[in-house]
Amino acid sequence: MPNAERTIVINRPVDQVFAFVADGSTAPKWRSGVLEIEKKSGDGKGAVYRQVVKGPGGRKVDADYEVTEYDAPSHLAFRAIAGPVRPVGSYDLKATDDGTSLTFRLSAQLGGWKKWLMGGQVQKTMDAEMAALDKLKAAVES
Repeated sequence: MPNAERTIVINRPVDQVFAFVADGSTAPKWRSGVLEIEKKSGDGKGAVYRQVVKGPGGRKVDADYEVTEYDAPSHLAFRAIAGPVRPVGSYDLKATDDGTSLTFRLSAQLGGWKKWLMGGQVQKTMDAEMAALDKLKAAVES
C-alpha cells in the first residue's frame, strides 16, 4: 500500500496554518501538480473540491476530494472521490514555541492490477506531495 508521512514546523500560528491548508484554493501555491481547483459545495466537514492534477504523460486527471474530518485548528482529513486512485489523507497541527508543527499523511489502497501497474507511480506522487510541504511552509510564512 503506497503511503507517506512528513512533519514540518511552520513559523506561523496554528490557526493561520490550518486556515491555509483547509482552503483548497491555496493548493496551486504549493502543490505543483494541481492544475485546477474549485470548491463545489459545503464548508468544513463535507466540503467537496473539484480538482484536476497532472497525470502520467502530462495528461489531466480528475482528483476531486471531500473533507471527511474538520476539527479546527488541529485536524483535517480528506478522501479522493474521483480519479483512478482514491487516496485518503490528513493534516494534524499542534502549536509549538516556534509556530506550528504540521504532520501530513497520505495512503492509498491498491489491489489487483492497480497495485502492480500503478503502485510505483502512486508512491512517487505521494513522495512529491510530501516534498511540497517545503513550498507550503514558504507560502504560509511569506
